[in-house]
Amino acid sequence: MRVMLRAHLDTAASNEAIKTGALVQALRKFLDRIRPEAAYFGLHEGVRSCWIVFDLQDSAQAPLLTWDLFSRFHAEIDITPVMTGEELTEILSEVRILA
Repeated sequence: MRVMLRAHLDTAASNEAIKTGALVQALRKFLDRIRPEAAYFGLHEGVRSCWIVFDLQDSAQAPLLTWDLFSRFHAEIDITPVMTGEELTEILSEVRILA
């Protein structure tokens, strides 16, 4: 299932991780593991954030995949199912037939 992970990283924890290089290493490891369709990084509500779209094969994987973000960077994480515009158009066509 395609999902979007949104993570807000704690400022103090991520500042320290930037100084030591741990943040870059952790993000590379994470991205290598999930092989995202897209990944964006920036500020949201004044906090370092990322938005990453990837295929989550099994929802039971989520805690393991996000452990470093939680434990090392005290991240607030949301994982939400998402779809492309093409997928939405297809689904809405089916819904229209049912309605």
